[in-house]
Amino acid sequence: MGQPFDTVSLLTDIGTADEQVGVLRSVVRSIAPHAVVIDITHEVAPYDVRAGGLALVRAAQYLAAGVVVGGVDPGGGTSRRVIAVEVGAGQSVLVGPDNGLLAPAVSLCGGASRVVELRSLEHRLPSAGGPTFATRDILVPAAAHLCNGVDLAELGPAVDPFSLVPGLVPLTRVEDEVLKAEVLWVDRFGNAQLNVDPDELKGFGDRLTVTVGSATRTATAAVTFASLAPGQLGLMVDSYGLMSLVLDRGSAADELGISPGAPVDLSAPK
Repeated sequence: MGQPFDTVSLLTDIGTADEQVGVLRSVVRSIAPHAVVIDITHEVAPYDVRAGGLALVRAAQYLAAGVVVGGVDPGGGTSRRVIAVEVGAGQSVLVGPDNGLLAPAVSLCGGASRVVELRSLEHRLPSAGGPTFATRDILVPAAAHLCNGVDLAELGPAVDPFSLVPGLVPLTRVEDEVLKAEVLWVDRFGNAQLNVDPDELKGFGDRLTVTVGSATRTATAAVTFASLAPGQLGLMVDSYGLMSLVLDRGSAADELGISPGAPVDLSAPK
């Protein structure tokens, strides 16, 4: 027997308009009645593995120890692997497709201590409609069985952690004194999170030139939204410790015409 868990956290792209989330929660309940189910989000854009991985890594440091299910899987029913990854010296297990979705969170948690491919027929549901809904039929049942103390090794054969598909989080680069960045995420308020660590902007000063396409704006370093004047573009450290382009009570994303994946150049004013 392995270490039993008491929490299953779910992240998917299936939305909440139909019965699917309730079904996932009920599958956990039927196998592991003691387990608490936490919905991280079910509103990842359909098939967007990159967005799902970013949402998961943003949440990871705040999640209760237990089993985390990542269900963003455009390759459902194909030959891609479905895996369970033990992290944090066994404190948590991440379950999902081997498509890069789990990779950023695994890295944040210090890497994998064990990985298995979920092949055990004993620990999954029979699929009446074919192999296309692995989240319901394979991932969530595996999570529930782990909550009951089933050891990771019982769920399938070991996998070399170095063989896993890497994550899709982009890295910054510097070209001709310009920091080449990218929008990772736009929240509901229009704040545009960049893949920029605050340390990367040391030496740039309190005002930066922001270039998006052919448009250029000046952004002011800010600690709070309220410190910005109406319509003034700000660049501040967000609640996840990354730099974000912001407006006070306005949408920086709309103002700049940017969305996740958009390139953004940052440089010192000429």
